[in-house]
Amino acid sequence: MRIRIVDAFAERPFAGNPAGVVLLDAFPDDQWMRHVAMEVNHAETAFAHPLPPGGDADWALRWFTPVTEVAMCGHATLATAHVLRTAEGHAGPVRFATRSGVLIATPTADGAVTLDFPTAPLTRVETPDGVADALGAEPVAAFDTGPHVGDLLLELADEKTVLGLSPDLRALGAYSTRGIITTARAEDPAKGYDYLSRCFFPNVGIDEDPVTGSAHTALAPHWSARLGRPDLTGLQASRRTGFVRTALRGDRTLLTGRAVTVIDGELLTP
Repeated sequence: MRIRIVDAFAERPFAGNPAGVVLLDAFPDDQWMRHVAMEVNHAETAFAHPLPPGGDADWALRWFTPVTEVAMCGHATLATAHVLRTAEGHAGPVRFATRSGVLIATPTADGAVTLDFPTAPLTRVETPDGVADALGAEPVAAFDTGPHVGDLLLELADEKTVLGLSPDLRALGAYSTRGIITTARAEDPAKGYDYLSRCFFPNVGIDEDPVTGSAHTALAPHWSARLGRPDLTGLQASRRTGFVRTALRGDRTLLTGRAVTVIDGELLTP
């Protein structure tokens, strides 16, 4: 069977967040998918198969990190939609049945893909004791992001603080289900982004995620409330970096980005 590696939320190869994509006739044994994801060893590998026509969704979709299955993944969904369009000839929107409900990926006129995801329900919480020491910075505010995202969102004082983080990743794992989203307002919006973030997910085997679509379902409502605009652009300031255009639409958040296929190969292990 074919396996692709796609750089998602990327304008060029070797940027954004790489994801494995495997299209199947049906989902095989879970252990096999875990092994493939471990072999691919990127943040997520997506497995998808077509569904019968006439239902609420067109494809079933699941995502695995190298160590576990996750409930929501934006960049691997974008990567899968990109493969369906470029390699399978699927021209219109694709409806994916997932653990987070039906997620829709729609191609745009300029070659990007827009994902329709549920907006994370943010709840302000007290900054947990010890998290500042683990992070190496004092948060301005802390938020729970709800069950689908499962992260602790921490707003920091400024862009310089986010860029300079060097956290104790083992210690960070104690503070949320998946990990920590750190964010700050852009120092200079003229550079093309309104806010920036870095995401650390040690609990699912990802020390720092290059670009995290699901995190932007929490970042979008957070920064739209502060900046007074529903449509924004976020920079995820990892070593690979990537831009995510976010549009808050009530209980839905639209995430738009590009993708590039960098490897198209054959998976030999049945």
